This record gives sequence, structure tokens and C-alpha cells, in this order.
Amino acid sequence: MKRSISSTWQVGCIAALAIISQGCEPDSVKIGVVVPLTGDHQSYGEANRRGIQLAFDEVIADGYPIELEIEVVDSLSDPTKARELLEAQFEGGAFAVIGGSVSAEAKEMIAGADRFERVLLSPSATSTELTKASRNFFRLAPSDDTAGNKMADFAHRVLELETVAIISEDQSYAQGVQRAFSSAFEKQGGQVVEVIEVPPNTSDFAGLMDRVLTLEPESVYLAGYETGIAAMIGELRRLNFKGRILTTHAFSSPSAIARVGQNAEGVVLTQTVFEPDSDFAHVQSFVRAYREKYDEEPDLFAAEGYDTMKVLAKALEKKHTLASELPRGLWDEIKEFPGVTGSIQFNENGDVRKFPRVYIIGNDLLLHDYSKRLEENQKKLIEKQKEIQKRLEDLRKNAAKLGG
Repeated sequence: MKRSISSTWQVGCIAALAIISQGCEPDSVKIGVVVPLTGDHQSYGEANRRGIQLAFDEVIADGYPIELEIEVVDSLSDPTKARELLEAQFEGGAFAVIGGSVSAEAKEMIAGADRFERVLLSPSATSTELTKASRNFFRLAPSDDTAGNKMADFAHRVLELETVAIISEDQSYAQGVQRAFSSAFEKQGGQVVEVIEVPPNTSDFAGLMDRVLTLEPESVYLAGYETGIAAMIGELRRLNFKGRILTTHAFSSPSAIARVGQNAEGVVLTQTVFEPDSDFAHVQSFVRAYREKYDEEPDLFAAEGYDTMKVLAKALEKKHTLASELPRGLWDEIKEFPGVTGSIQFNENGDVRKFPRVYIIGNDLLLHDYSKRLEENQKKLIEKQKEIQKRLEDLRKNAAKLGG
């Protein structure tokens, strides 16, 4: 059983094209990793990278049946650079690339994957535009349609909100998720009082938030990446906005919440299920290993990176001779795969079959499952009522004794 990491190809397979065309068995399989390790989306890419590296180390330590090698490169949070690096990875013989931490990068990289007819597997891109974009594209995060629909239903049915103002960055990810939310919210009977679009990387929201307050909505829905959302929340709190603040998984990273601090308390967001305190043994194992390796708690993006590497390794076990067979391997071999972000399986479009939940940020600045928290609060209320009822009964009994 080979365990070493090697970049040497078996004699006779001089180039990747030879492997693909002739089906020659490689001595090792290279996987490229293209994620943003610097720039605006660094927090997402770095978390993805850590999860990917941890999973890769475990795959090798467990005695993987073929030699694997990964090469990690920094996209600089630049979609064009991400595509160039992906193509360079494929030119260097990579069977597949893990990348597209954000939707803008994934969108550019898909064209490169199609050019080489190789797989691009994204840990966390969610844009609705990516559905059906390519048979070579797969992703571990559910489409923004599911997140927008989930939040709209929850906002109207559970939070009983009737009006919302939407603030959205003018980029594909934010536009996709806000449109899904807006459409679903109005179908529920709610009213979108206004959609305010802002350029990406906007930092001064003072005037825009004044506009929001004049509209007097019960809630605001914020669509964008973590830096923009953090600035929006900070300004809403400064202006003492009293309504609900709703947003997306882009604000779920610890760095985003830390940037806002206690102003993040009470913010409601949708996120794929990842529960570090889960009772499942494989989740506990991941969280423990991540803490030991990086001395910090894993977030959703680290968990998605981890699952991505594990899923790819599983597919490659059976479909590693030809790079062109890998899409079929992802469809055939990944059936209810036990990921740390839930059961994983791809549909015919390469989208993962997952459904997000709604979370609220507590005063401990941690994410709490809103439904579970609601149930816990209801149980506490019932217990308190029972306690009050018992005290009243005791008082009546004592009063009766004194009267006797």
C-alpha cells in the first residue's frame, strides 16, 4: 500500500494528455487547489484550505490505494487569476481542481474546466447562475435558491414579518440570493418595500441606512460578502434600527462575526448544517483533529473544504484511470456520503442535495439553530409556568391551614 506523496508519473505516461487518451495507469494523481488566501475573500479560502489539507492528510494516513499529490495556490481573490491558475494546474497534469471558494471565482473557473474537460469541485460557491453551467462542475454548498427560499419562508411564517427592505451588493452571488429571497417572500404574502443595490467593496453605508430607516421596514435582508455585510450591520446598529436583521451564510465565519462584535447578536442567517457539538462520531473526529492541527474551532467553510477533499478521494478510488471518468465517479460513488456537513449526494446538475437551516447569533457570538433555540426557550417557559403554579398551590395550601 503506497502512502508517500509523489509527482512522478509512471514511465510511458509522459503527459496528462497521454493519460487521458490512452488510459495509462498513473503512478500518482495530482489534485489542484485554487482558493483565495489573500484579498477580500481570504477568510473563506483559508478556511477551505485548512479543511482540505486536514482531509488530505487523513486520506494519506489511512493508506489510500493510489498516490495522491495536492498543489495549493492563491487566487488572490481575483476571478481572472483563479481561472489562469486552474488552467495551469490542468496543464501540469491535475486530474481535478478544488476551487471556486466564492461564486465569482467559480464562474470564471468553469470555462477553464470545460476547456480541459476536467472536474472543478467547489467547496462553497452558491450562485444560482452556476446550476447547469457545466457537466464538469460540482459543488458542496447548496444553491442560493434554497437559502433564499428558506429564509423567506422562515421570515414570514415563523418570525411573522410582513415588510422587508433589501440591501444587496451588485455582484452575482448577492444578486442571486436576494432575488430568490425577494420572490419567495412576496409569494408568501410579504412586501419588499425597496431593493437597494450597492457596488461591491462599499464601506460607507451611512446615507443608505438613513434611507432604510425612512422606509420603516420590520426587517432588512443583507446580501453580500462578509466585509460588506459587517459594515451594513454596524451602521444599522449605530442608527439604532429596531427591526430584524436577516442575512446569508457569507456572514457565518468567525472573522465576520468578530469584526462586528456584540452588534452581531440577534442577526439571523441561513447556513448549511454544520454542528461542531454533534453526537456523530465522524463530526467529533473532524472537530477534534481540526482543533489539534490549527488551534481554533472549525467553521462551515473549513468543514466544506474537508468534505470536498474526502468526496473527491472517494470518487477517485474507483475512477482514477481516466480524468474524463471522474464526473461519473462523483455521480455513481457518492451516494449519501457521510460528510461533516451532512449527507452528500449530487443531482444531475452537479448540485449537492442539501437544505440549509436558520441560525441566530447569540450573545456568546456563536451560531445557534433558531428552531432548537425556540424549542429550548419554550421548554424553559413551560418549566417556569409550572414552578409558578406550584408556588401558588403551596400558598393556597398554607393559607388554608392558617384559616383552619
